[in-house]
Amino acid sequence: MNNFLIVGAGFSGSVIAEQLAKNPNNQITILEERNHIGGNCYTERDSKTNIMLHVYGPHIFNTDNIEVWNYIQQFTELKPYTNRVKSVYKDNIYSLPINLHTINQFFGKTLNPEEAKEFIAGLGDQSINDPQNFEEQALRFIGNDLYKAFFYGYTKKQWGCEPKELPASILKRLPVRFNYNDNYYSTSFQGIPINGFTEIFEKMLNSPNIKVKLNTKFIPTDYQISTYDHVFYTGPLDAFFNFKYGRLSYRTVYFEKNYAKGDYQGNAVINYADESIPYTRIHEHKHFTPWEIHDETIYFKEYSKETEITDTPYYPKRLKEDLKKLELYQTEVQKLNNITFLGRLATYRYMDMHHVIAEALDIVKNFTI
Repeated sequence: MNNFLIVGAGFSGSVIAEQLAKNPNNQITILEERNHIGGNCYTERDSKTNIMLHVYGPHIFNTDNIEVWNYIQQFTELKPYTNRVKSVYKDNIYSLPINLHTINQFFGKTLNPEEAKEFIAGLGDQSINDPQNFEEQALRFIGNDLYKAFFYGYTKKQWGCEPKELPASILKRLPVRFNYNDNYYSTSFQGIPINGFTEIFEKMLNSPNIKVKLNTKFIPTDYQISTYDHVFYTGPLDAFFNFKYGRLSYRTVYFEKNYAKGDYQGNAVINYADESIPYTRIHEHKHFTPWEIHDETIYFKEYSKETEITDTPYYPKRLKEDLKKLELYQTEVQKLNNITFLGRLATYRYMDMHHVIAEALDIVKNFTI
């Protein structure tokens, strides 16, 4: 009999557990600090409106990985869904990502795709040959006007610092489309679970050899890790080592809940790019389930702030000081036997749902005890 300990019941831990449980000789214990499974993907029905809520903010499943797409559909029906994000800037509403409609509307033009390519190329700061930060990367590609309108204020609110302090890698590619495609994602497969994300985790963990302990904080010194054949850790990397090299910095978000009759904003997600508006975006959750009908609505204003001790970490900042600490923690990880660190928090990198699932599937494939 093999005994496994998994820390965290989000996608990383749940995929590992589901795969290991296929072997009846494996016994899996999951420790989850929160009072529910599913991590930040947790969904539940609002008691007042019966609308399915993405409790920790919007999640739209999207991927180019057919293996991941097929895997997740074992546990749910994914309804096709296109995320069309809008952005408010100086009392005007634009489509994101920046596309041909955005360009023509913003500059008051009627450019065709080729004309728009030439026009945008002329706006870029060609003196920046090797962008060293987020701001330089944006200015190099799209110029000052579009950068100030759609990136500067929003990014400053989201990350809590000047964009020039952020790495250029955040903008990995030209954030512009030269057609009228306003699909926020460019991936091949996109959808939302018909009954919410929580159902996926319930089905994944529905095995007699999986035991889930909720409201249970993992503290390495409190558990005899050596009594398990292997430990899979998906919690914060710095917390595992009791912050011996200092805390890694994250941004977190919090929400202001509001109710209204009918339809509040006519779209699932609208960003607010002006720096003077304190929230980053508003999401109206009835629009994530357009196959349902609701007379009332619920929407959330989303705010970003630094992660404090009692907050849920969301986005790793990965500033220069963080990367120095990360290197020290990674050295500690390499000293450990029979422990695998995986997922966004345990590896301190931003990962979408499909990245997390793919990583967990690969780890199980290559795992030997």
